[in-house]
Amino acid sequence: MDKLQQQPEPLTLLSQVSGLSPAYFGMVMATGIVSLAAHLLDMQGVANGLFQLNIVVYSVLWLLTLLRAFRYPQRFFSDMVDHLRGPGFFTMVAATGILGGQFVLLTANYTMATALWIVALLLWVSLTYTVFTGFTVKEHKPTLDKGISGAWLLAVVATQSIAVVSALLAAHVSQPGKLEMNFLALSMWLWGGMLYIWMMSLIFYRYTFFTLSPSDLSPPYWINMGAMAISTLAGSLLILNVSDAPYLASLLPFIKGFTIFYWATGTWWIPMLLILGFWRHVYKRFPLKYDPLYWGAVFPLGMYAVSTDRMSEAMGFSFLAFLPVSFVYIALAAWLITFLGFVLDLVRRLAAAWLK
Repeated sequence: MDKLQQQPEPLTLLSQVSGLSPAYFGMVMATGIVSLAAHLLDMQGVANGLFQLNIVVYSVLWLLTLLRAFRYPQRFFSDMVDHLRGPGFFTMVAATGILGGQFVLLTANYTMATALWIVALLLWVSLTYTVFTGFTVKEHKPTLDKGISGAWLLAVVATQSIAVVSALLAAHVSQPGKLEMNFLALSMWLWGGMLYIWMMSLIFYRYTFFTLSPSDLSPPYWINMGAMAISTLAGSLLILNVSDAPYLASLLPFIKGFTIFYWATGTWWIPMLLILGFWRHVYKRFPLKYDPLYWGAVFPLGMYAVSTDRMSEAMGFSFLAFLPVSFVYIALAAWLITFLGFVLDLVRRLAAAWLK
């Protein structure tokens, strides 16, 4: 009888949802891109397994997000205009786009991919103008060193995910839709690049002119590279679509040049991020424990593999063939470690809620 009386109310478990990170859809992003990386390298069992898991994770996260929005609306919407947590909502857009890409490449289910593309577009429009309007008009704002992080670049990743899924679908629709889809992909690709320049200037300024503590260097700093990797992927898909959209042919030298520009920038970030990670966890001995934001570090590794593979095909850079293979295994290892951390954290949270 005492045991029964000690069991928690359902609200205790529900209260765990109140603190759900807006960036948790990064798990879908990471799982989806690692699945696509495995697919491109003919690891079909891994690719399909992760695809099925991703559908489940995506569905569960939507249920939890809607539950949080209705059960804790004040906290949910205040997070949306919070300078540090708000950009995490853009993982919803990117996750939807990446899952749409999986439906195109793994199952050729263009109907489901189109539905996800529409959802991603609607989310992108609503979140872009809600989040950035909120940042602009709020009266009390943090200073630059306290209010910006690599997570802001999730807005770039979200934008480029629209470009990617638009380009993928454009290859499978008839005219005149093919023309419009490629134009949308081109426009989003260009806007994503402009947004990266704006945001990266502020982030680099923050890194180099303000004191940086180990706690400031949170996992989303890997998005510095991931945003460039997905920009590379979008540019490569546009190059591959040139034969279907003649107006892209006149822009081909420009698209190729900027695609290499994005890839080179993303590649430059990799050693820098490894050095900063060593400084954070080894030199400064910052504890390494599970955080949902670590999915934002797995995603860039898988995206670098996929984008390099597509760029190599689009431009005939066979000498880069070793990179996608290497980074697929690195991304898989990172995914497995992070997933294990997620499972252990989930068990701990459920046990803690049950024992209260």
